[in-house]
Amino acid sequence: MSLNQLNAISPIDGRYRNKIEKLQDFFSEEALIKYRVLVEIEYFIALCEVPLPQLKGVDSSKFEALRDIYKSFTTENAQAIKDIEKVTNHDVKAVEYFIKEQFDALGLSEFKEFIHFGLTSQDINNTAIPLSIKDAMNEAYVPEYLNVLKELKRLAEEWKDIPMLARTHGQPASPTRLGKEIEVFAVRLEEQFNLLNDIPSAAKFGGATGNFNAHKVAYPTIDWKTFGGTFVQEKLGLYHSFPTTQIEHYDHMAALFDCLKRINTIIIDLDRDIWTYVSMDYFKQKIKAGEVGSSAMPHKVNPIDFENSEGNLGIANAIFEHLSAKLPISRLQRDLTDSTVLRNVGVPFGHTLIGFGSTLKGLGKLLLNQAKFEADLENNWAVVAEAIQTILRREGYPNPYEALKGLTRTNEAINKTSISNFIDTLEVSDAIKTELKAISPSNYTGI
Repeated sequence: MSLNQLNAISPIDGRYRNKIEKLQDFFSEEALIKYRVLVEIEYFIALCEVPLPQLKGVDSSKFEALRDIYKSFTTENAQAIKDIEKVTNHDVKAVEYFIKEQFDALGLSEFKEFIHFGLTSQDINNTAIPLSIKDAMNEAYVPEYLNVLKELKRLAEEWKDIPMLARTHGQPASPTRLGKEIEVFAVRLEEQFNLLNDIPSAAKFGGATGNFNAHKVAYPTIDWKTFGGTFVQEKLGLYHSFPTTQIEHYDHMAALFDCLKRINTIIIDLDRDIWTYVSMDYFKQKIKAGEVGSSAMPHKVNPIDFENSEGNLGIANAIFEHLSAKLPISRLQRDLTDSTVLRNVGVPFGHTLIGFGSTLKGLGKLLLNQAKFEADLENNWAVVAEAIQTILRREGYPNPYEALKGLTRTNEAINKTSISNFIDTLEVSDAIKTELKAISPSNYTGI
C-alpha cells in the first residue's frame, strides 16, 4: 500500500501533510541522503583544492559537473542509494558507492578512492544534519515565525487604545490596554529570536575519533585542523566544533532546540490567554459558511485553532526536550543513540509549523467585542482604588490604603457613584477631589 494521508501513522505525514510539506526538503530520508551527497562532493573538491598530490590531475572544470550530482539529485537517485544500502547495510557507505558510480560516468574513476577519504560516517552525518537544520530554519521556520510576529504587531497597533480590565490571580486588577497585552507576546518572541540567532550551527569533522588520525598518517605535513575548519566554515557555512570525539557534542544543537521550545512556550501562553478572552466574550469569531462548531450544539463557535496550536506545540516541546537532553550525552567516544534520535528532528519542526499556522489562523478570525470590554470596566470601579490611595499618599493623607481597603473589601457593589461619594468625604482640597473624580476604569491604564 502506498503512503497517503489516510494510511499514514503520523499525523504530520497524514492529516497535516499539506501544512508541513516544505519540510520534506530538509528532514525526509531523501533529503538526508542528498545532504550527505553534498558533503561528500564538496569534501572531494576541497581535497582537490589543497591539492593532494594524487588529485592534481583532476580538472577543475569537472567541479561543476560534480556539484550537479547533488544539485540535480532526484528521488530515483535516492532510491538507487537505498538499493545499494540493502547490500552494504550501511547508509553512508551506500552514498560513497553511489558517488563512485557517478565518478565512472564522469571519467574520474582513477580518483574514486579519495571519496570519503580518511572520514568516518559521522563526519558526513554531523555536517549533513546541521546543514539541513540550518536550511530548514531559514527557509521554513523563520518565514512562519515572522508571519506570527507580524500579525501580533499588527493587532498590538490596531488595539493599542482599547482599555481592558486586567486580571491578576483571576481577579479584577488595575486596567491595561489590549494592544499592550498583545505587544508583550511580540516582544517576548523577538527577544528569544535574537537569542536564537546567536546559536551557531555546529558540525563535527575530524575522523574516527576527532583527531584526523587517518589524514595525518597519510599526509603528515598538511595542517588538517585548519583544513577541517576552513571546509566546514567556508565551504558549508557551519561552525566547526573542535576538539570532539567521533561525533558532534551537540551542545549548540541542544541550545537551538531549547530556544525553539521557549518560543513555542510563549505561543502556548498566548494561545491560552486568547482562548480565555474568547471564553470571557471579549472576542467573537468569524463564522465560515458550512463549518460546524459542535456536533451536538449548533450555536457553538469553538476556539479550536488555539487549542490545536497548544496541542501541537506541546508535542513539539516534548520532543525538543528529549532531543536537547539526550543528544549531548554519548558513552565514551560515541554510541549510536544519537543516530536514531536525530532521525526524528523533523517531527518537532512539523508540529511547530502546524502550531504556528493554527495560531495565525485563530488570530485572523478574532472579532473585537468592544462592548464587553467596556462593560467589564464599568462593573469594576473598585480597581481605581489604587489610583485614589496613591494620590492620597502623595498628598500626605493619613492611612490612605486602609481607608480605601475599608471601602472596597466588602461584598457590596462598588460603582462610580459610591466612589464619588467616598471622595466627597475626604478631607482634601476641591482641586484634589476633582483630580480624583476624573479617574475611571477606562482611563486608568498607565503608560
